[in-house]
Amino acid sequence: MRKSEAIITTENFEKIMWRTTSSPVNYPDALAEMAAHQARMQAGTGKELIWLLEHPRLYTSGTSARAQDLFNPDALPVYEAGRGGQWTYHGPGQRIAYLMLDLNRPHGDTPPRDLRRFVADLEKWIIATLGMFRIAADVRPGRIGVWTTDPLSGEEAKIAAIGLRVSRWLTMHGVSINLAPRLEDFSGIVPCGIRDYGVTSIQRFRPDVTMAALDHAMKATWRDIFRQTPQDAP
Repeated sequence: MRKSEAIITTENFEKIMWRTTSSPVNYPDALAEMAAHQARMQAGTGKELIWLLEHPRLYTSGTSARAQDLFNPDALPVYEAGRGGQWTYHGPGQRIAYLMLDLNRPHGDTPPRDLRRFVADLEKWIIATLGMFRIAADVRPGRIGVWTTDPLSGEEAKIAAIGLRVSRWLTMHGVSINLAPRLEDFSGIVPCGIRDYGVTSIQRFRPDVTMAALDHAMKATWRDIFRQTPQDAP
């Protein structure tokens, strides 16, 4: 574990670790760590893990990504993610939460092996997190992710994304919430295949919100939605 990481645990079934990495993590390294941890979970030697991190500026393609939806004007690195969905952007100022969880058992009110309900509860988690900063957000029929009204343009805009990969009911990848990323970098792709709407960030609503405050809100609302209370590890 890096010196910049901290771990907290929760008491619900078995302990769930929360790990935070403060310095940007290269995307291939994150993929390798997720795959290794999922293998440990399959072998019965790994606990459930929520990993909070940031990436350097880059684009990722899901299994449904179309080549014509990548413009990449700044020639940023491009990686195949191995998850569902289409194109996404990651970069500093965007909080990533990688979820390595076992859906063979319930999480809060989410019953075992109910992926649709689990995703809906992840949406509730993000919406509740944004609500901690008095940002009204919701989901929109036919559009993936969490949406709000941009305070500068007055138009609908995406503020968070969800993309999972599930193997034997063990999850990888997770969610991303825009705190203060370079929004212009999203112009290098058609985010999630949705052409008619833009993206926004928490910073446009609340410039004072820090990444630490966002992390605190995510942990608090995870407890509320999934009834798993974070505790500092000794």
